[in-house]
Amino acid sequence: MGGRLTDGRPAGRPRPLAAHPEPRVRTSRRPPERERSWFRRFVRRHGWRAYALPFLAVATVVVLVDLVLHPPGSAPATPAAAPTTATPPAAATTSGPAALTASAPTAPAQGDAGPTEPVPAAVADYVEQGAGTLSIVDGSSQVYGTGPLKRFVVEVEDGIGVDGAVFAEAVTQTLADPRSWGNGGRMSFQRVGIAEADARQYDFRVSLVSPGNMETYCPGVGTGGYTSCRYGERAVINLARWATAVPHYDGDLATYRPYVINHEVGHALGNGHRPCPGAGQIAPVMQQQTLGLDGCGKNAWPFP
Repeated sequence: MGGRLTDGRPAGRPRPLAAHPEPRVRTSRRPPERERSWFRRFVRRHGWRAYALPFLAVATVVVLVDLVLHPPGSAPATPAAAPTTATPPAAATTSGPAALTASAPTAPAQGDAGPTEPVPAAVADYVEQGAGTLSIVDGSSQVYGTGPLKRFVVEVEDGIGVDGAVFAEAVTQTLADPRSWGNGGRMSFQRVGIAEADARQYDFRVSLVSPGNMETYCPGVGTGGYTSCRYGERAVINLARWATAVPHYDGDLATYRPYVINHEVGHALGNGHRPCPGAGQIAPVMQQQTLGLDGCGKNAWPFP
C-alpha cells in the first residue's frame, strides 16, 4: 500500500546515500629538515671546493712556516770590483789567465794548511792583526818580459805598518825576474794601480795580510794564521811569513820572499801543488815549502 515513509519519501524508494565530503590532504606545516651540520651546508654551497680548501690552507701554513725557519739565501757576494780600500771577500771569484803547467784548480781556493806541529815563535816584530781592510798601492810599472801580458794589482792591509811601495816593488821585481813565470817569453807582467783596478783591467791581485786576518781573506783554506793562500783572484801573502820566513829556511828571507810570491801567484795562474821529486833535488816552486822541504833543497823560482 502506497504511502509515505516518516522521512517524507514515497514508500518503495531507496534512501539516497549521503555524500561524504572528500578528505582534505593535510600539508605539513613543519619547516624543511635542517641541515645536520655546517659542513653539509658548506659542501652544498661550494661543491668539490669544500674538500680542496682545507688542504690548500694546510699547505699554505706549511710553506709559511718553512719560509720563517729557512729564509731564502741570497747569492754569495763576490769581492769588490777593486775599490781603493777593499773589504774581506764573501766568496771566491776565480778570474785570470788559463793554466800554465797544470790545469786550472777545481777548488775555490788554494793554499797551504797550517802545520800540525807547534811552530817556534818568530823573532821579528810584526802586527798580529791589522784593520782588516786592504788598500791598493797606486802606480804602475813597465812591462817586463814578452808574451801574453798579465797585469796585477798590489794591496797592503791597513794598520800593519808596512810600506806599500816597498812591498809592491818586491812583488814587481820578483815577477820581472827571468826565472819567474815569464821565463822564455811564456808571459809578461805589469803592475797597475787604482784606475786600472776600478776598471777591472787586471788579471790578479797580490795582497799582504796580517796573520789574524788570514782566515778572513782565505776562508775555508785552514791557514791557521800561519800559511799563505790563493783565494779567488788574490794571492794572499801572510805578513808573519813575509817578516820571518819559516824555521827550516833558517831566516833566509832573500829566498823565502820570492818563493812565497811565486808560489801563490802560481796558484793564481792556474798551477797546483807539486811534491819533492826526490831527496837532494831542488824543490819545485809549487811544492809546499812553507810546511817542509821533504829532503829537497829550498828554491824560489819556477825556472831556476
